[in-house]
Amino acid sequence: QVQLVESGGGSVQAGGSLRLSCAASGGTISTYYMAWFRQAPGKEREFRAGISATGGSTDYEDSVKGRFTISRDIDKNTVYLQMNSLKPEDTAVYYCAARRLNIRSRVAAQYFYWGQGTQVTVSS
Repeated sequence: QVQLVESGGGSVQAGGSLRLSCAASGGTISTYYMAWFRQAPGKEREFRAGISATGGSTDYEDSVKGRFTISRDIDKNTVYLQMNSLKPEDTAVYYCAARRLNIRSRVAAQYFYWGQGTQVTVSS
């Protein structure tokens, strides 16, 4: 059973940066499509970025293109989300997710494994 643990969240001012990490244990995620989602209070979980098993293909929601970068370290069984030029509207709990099929998806229901989330707060 794969377990995902996010870290790296925190509070920053607008324009600042954070790097989120998602460490997997209990199994390898090397063949899984991985993604980051966010969820703000009272809102549905929203796709932010995804990355293929080899890291050769990435996908970004339009509002984070050019600001966020998703990457993965297969040896460390870890996925990262570098977030730059943060805005107050980026404030949310950020979740790491793993899809057992290596097929791009922006739909939360298609992801099988989830982390517990890490809070990101951006102040103006």
